[in-house]
Amino acid sequence: MKNKTFNTFCRLVAAIIISLVISGCGVYSFTGASIPPEAKTVSVQYFQNNAMLVEPLLSTTFTTSLRDKLTNQTSLRMITQNGDLAFEGEITDYKTTPVAIQSDQTAALNRLTITVNVRFFNKFDELKGFETKFTQYRDYPSSQDLNAVKDGLITEIVDNLVDDVFNKAVVNW
Repeated sequence: MKNKTFNTFCRLVAAIIISLVISGCGVYSFTGASIPPEAKTVSVQYFQNNAMLVEPLLSTTFTTSLRDKLTNQTSLRMITQNGDLAFEGEITDYKTTPVAIQSDQTAALNRLTITVNVRFFNKFDELKGFETKFTQYRDYPSSQDLNAVKDGLITEIVDNLVDDVFNKAVVNW
């Protein structure tokens, strides 16, 4: 009887400790997102393309990818505007430049670079809000035409940009 009481006591203590650890830092998801427990909604405004060179589908691709990441990796409900967590901004740069210049003054590689300016608002903790420019790039052989490789490059770059924005906004690392 003494062992049964002791085992029950140990289980109760373990359950209390686990509950305290899990609830200690707001809502935690297994993706690493740390979101205030009172936050229930998120909104992502359309990211207008204000770059000098405009890639027609880039705004839609970035906006949709950010929305998808937030709905798939958090328990927040997407709404059209004024979410508890809110994102807005614009694409400020889309360019290709030569890199890795060879001795004959030709480029061995070209670099596609995309920059987005993101404003993040946290209704419950204004200090967590930010306005930051995020830049990512991918190099590709200069022997390849940009039109032939841009879809794959844009997908990779946008995925990395979205990860950067997500990490800065809700992962807190």
